[in-house]
Amino acid sequence: MFPLYDVLPSRKRPYITIALIVVNVIVFIYELILNDRELLVFMYRYGLVPARYTVERVREALGFSLFPFISHMFLHGGFWHILGNMWFLWIFGDNTEDEMGHVGYLFFYLSAGVFAALNQFVFTLHSTTPMVGASGAVSGVMGAYFVLFPYSRIVTLFPFFFFLTLVEIPAFYYLMIWFFIQVMNSLVGSYGVAWWAHIGGFVYGMLWGYILRMRKYRRYRY
Repeated sequence: MFPLYDVLPSRKRPYITIALIVVNVIVFIYELILNDRELLVFMYRYGLVPARYTVERVREALGFSLFPFISHMFLHGGFWHILGNMWFLWIFGDNTEDEMGHVGYLFFYLSAGVFAALNQFVFTLHSTTPMVGASGAVSGVMGAYFVLFPYSRIVTLFPFFFFLTLVEIPAFYYLMIWFFIQVMNSLVGSYGVAWWAHIGGFVYGMLWGYILRMRKYRRYRY
């Protein structure tokens, strides 16, 4: 089930979502011009390496810095990696930015990425593999969308036997299925993807969405 777009038009131009996509693309282009050794150093310097904070010899080699908890979300491991993350950010980001406002949305996005990284960190304390990618922050955006726009519909490319067809799926069900897949993959220990970051980011986004919805409800009530 590959999402193509949602049916909710945004009321304002999503400047922050566009800016985030542009920054991610610029960083990825920079990655492409690095040679293999330079790219490896770049990933270890700005990617999130859990062992950097838990294993002394790794900390001595890389140095102590908290910046990777932010910088990791602007790095990507390949073309399909960045394409998938930016596509999902574009689909779910504009309406979420509408609801939160530009400044609030930027703070939310960055904090969701940090929270997602912390969640992955807890489950991979001694890993020496750099965690990179915007998927934790994007999962936060999806979690907020899940709460704020459950009755929106996601136009999805759906395989049916040997054919592909377009299906409109309510956002509530689409995102619930997506979250279930993340949980199942985390439980079976599927390697190479930060599943716990996806889960943490999504739950964080749900909490933000719930708080925003309650504030709006109280404002209209009084």
